[in-house]
Amino acid sequence: MRDALGAFVPHVDCVVQGSGSGPLAGMTFAAKDLFDVAGYVTGSGNPDWERTHAPAKRHAAAVKALLDAGATLAGKTITDEISLGLVGRNQFYGTPLNPKAPDRVPGGSSSGSASAVAGGLVDTALGTDSGGSVRTPAAFCGLFGLRPTHGRISVKGMETQSPTFDTCGWFAADADTFAKVGEVLLGAPIADGGLTRMIVASDCFAIAEPEVQAALAPAAEALGGLFSAVREAPLADRDILDWSRNQSLLQRGEYTKTFRPWVERCVPRFSIEVGTSLALGALLAEAELVGPNAFRAMAKARLGDLLGDDAVLCLPTTPILPPRRDEPFSALTHSVSRIIELTCIAGLTGHPQINLPLAHHAGIPVGLSLIGPKGSDERLIALARQVAALTRSCSVGSD
Repeated sequence: MRDALGAFVPHVDCVVQGSGSGPLAGMTFAAKDLFDVAGYVTGSGNPDWERTHAPAKRHAAAVKALLDAGATLAGKTITDEISLGLVGRNQFYGTPLNPKAPDRVPGGSSSGSASAVAGGLVDTALGTDSGGSVRTPAAFCGLFGLRPTHGRISVKGMETQSPTFDTCGWFAADADTFAKVGEVLLGAPIADGGLTRMIVASDCFAIAEPEVQAALAPAAEALGGLFSAVREAPLADRDILDWSRNQSLLQRGEYTKTFRPWVERCVPRFSIEVGTSLALGALLAEAELVGPNAFRAMAKARLGDLLGDDAVLCLPTTPILPPRRDEPFSALTHSVSRIIELTCIAGLTGHPQINLPLAHHAGIPVGLSLIGPKGSDERLIALARQVAALTRSCSVGSD
């Protein structure tokens, strides 16, 4: 395969034929380089990680599921180093191209997977999402992407960083392909019905950039037509930014524990952003996480009460447009902080969240999200198919 996008790990020629039959027969997929493929080292976006780990003995559960369903693995895709990133930069292997906005970053850490799908190199691709690593590149590259209910899809054979946040997700450029892959990974048919109310998160929209708000307004209005009841309400009882502050501390505490033994044993090379994140995490005391854990319990109760079993929360996937590729380090660091302001919600609570590629600003993709009740993954995907039908019949959320 000719990879003009820089989406695939350049030195890993990893092609595995599917079973030859099944619901995904004839399709191709890519796997983020956090998923084990038998006979290959899972590189995790860092050459020292690759150097200090042995080849996988078996396929990750998600990779095996797609192969068994007939799809062929086309290769491994670039990830931000050890999955710690949201813009898609990798100083060792490069930043994949965003095919929908070439002067902008693709989003991360599932950057290569989103780039490969958006550029038409594969039909679908596996990604991981702890703090927003499927939802962000899906929004930036104009794709369907799902962070599933926490624990819904097996992460066996997937390199994890923050166990109470880690999930396995996937990308597709069209809703039908997205649903076919979803049925395989979720192990259940995509069923309509049951989600009848939409709550527009007023405080989440309020912190978005004006360009994002303007692009999403018509899309949210059109989407509301699929529900019997629509209303605006704030998600947070107080400050919505409290959610990201607490989520960031919890996730940092977890990934620092995950990587500390390897860091101390191997003294690996890191980019400044990853090294800084790990250094800050090492300074966290357990006592500093007591308050964030209590906040998480409150957040779960708040969102659960708000949604019940029949409502979705509508919000921007990210509050900002994808940053330019040539932005300085300080600006990209600020962008990461902004992105987390909204991606933190599903991570804190374990709820499923789907990105819908419904809008643009000056040709740049802008993603609209729906967060559903726990276990409503199939129903969110069914809504995505309805949205696709709606957009085929009228122009929604475009320039």
